[in-house]
Amino acid sequence: MVITIILTVILFMILVIPHEFGHMVAAKKMGVKVNEFAVGMGPALWKKQKGETLYSLRAIPLGGYTAMEGEDEEGNDDPRAFGNAAWWRKLVILFAGAFNNILVALLTIIIAVTIMGIPTNQLSSVDKSGPAYQAGIRQGDEIVSVNGNEVSSWGDTVTQLEKADPIAPVKIVVDRDGEEKSYSVAMEKSDDGTGRYIIGIQAGRSRNVFKCVYYGGVATWELNKSMLKAFGQLFSGKLTADDVSGPVGLVTIVDKARANGIVTILYLVALVSLNLAVVNLLPLPALDGGRILFVIVRKLSGNRITDAMEGYVHLAGMAILFALFIFITWHDITKLL
Repeated sequence: MVITIILTVILFMILVIPHEFGHMVAAKKMGVKVNEFAVGMGPALWKKQKGETLYSLRAIPLGGYTAMEGEDEEGNDDPRAFGNAAWWRKLVILFAGAFNNILVALLTIIIAVTIMGIPTNQLSSVDKSGPAYQAGIRQGDEIVSVNGNEVSSWGDTVTQLEKADPIAPVKIVVDRDGEEKSYSVAMEKSDDGTGRYIIGIQAGRSRNVFKCVYYGGVATWELNKSMLKAFGQLFSGKLTADDVSGPVGLVTIVDKARANGIVTILYLVALVSLNLAVVNLLPLPALDGGRILFVIVRKLSGNRITDAMEGYVHLAGMAILFALFIFITWHDITKLL
């Protein structure tokens, strides 16, 4: 469990550091002065001043922050204060944290896809006791069509085999050393209890960099869609508090992921990173999304809302988020007990 807790802390830092780093880099690029970039919270264990920015490592390895000049104060005369930046520069800075979390998710999924490999129609093995081998199909053959339907991916092949009549023989055309060969394969029922019909073939795996990047992007988008759907179900009441986990619950999830190997851990990193991006962009006070909303509203209203008024709203939002954090943590603990 100690290792799991350490991995959970590392996971938090993997997600928080890029998020805050995104804010810092964007602020510097937008001409806003960054007073401090901190990794962790609480008392400082290490500090180093570099130029105008103080870089620090703090005692509690949960979180971090980017402190910009005049971020939450009114009437700051410094032309490089956050409050004095153009509205579009503020938006770039506020979006940058979530953008980096999306990049982290994309990168980790690409790595996971590369480790697993992309299934292809070129067969890595053919069960010698299975129908495909008995019909004449061999390892290294590339499936071209199933029952007259062209298949360009392993997913297409699986779909066509699932659609095929399990009683009638399946016509499979393969490419063997540049020559197409046709075979009639009688499917047999799997003995794994699922009721599936199989022919005893195993997909090959491709680790082509360009394909892995492409499929990594597709997988990231699909994961994001699933997560947004879950958020919608949470707000509509289809999901309950039992379906939500905080830091304590995440320890249990990390422990299960660790047991399943590095690929599962990478997908967990991607999922939590996307969660952090989406949650931060929600239009709620104290979150990046709430600040983005205020920037837009203040621009449209001619700055009728003052920094002080916005500050009070964010302070109230912070209190609500802190109360929600305590509730979720307590709920996680009760579930463990």
